[in-house]
Amino acid sequence: MLRINYKKLIVEAKPENLNAGLGQCATEMVAAQIFNQQPNQIIYGCVTNGELWKFLKLRKTDLTIDLDVYTLEPIERLLGILIYLACKG
Repeated sequence: MLRINYKKLIVEAKPENLNAGLGQCATEMVAAQIFNQQPNQIIYGCVTNGELWKFLKLRKTDLTIDLDVYTLEPIERLLGILIYLACKG
């Protein structure tokens, strides 16, 4: 698990099925929200198998899962998302 920028980005690595990691990532996001004692803080999450990436966002009690699945190519797109999330907040 990788936490960036005051524990606002949670990354969950799964070797096979991305969808299998969504629940675990969401749970870790809620735990980070509670741990930080900031229920209004936006927490971002990501599930990856190293080649495919899926992103989540937790705002208060609302969990949003991006329907898109991102790939390593083009790398600029993925890096842009990760940099945006790391700098957000």
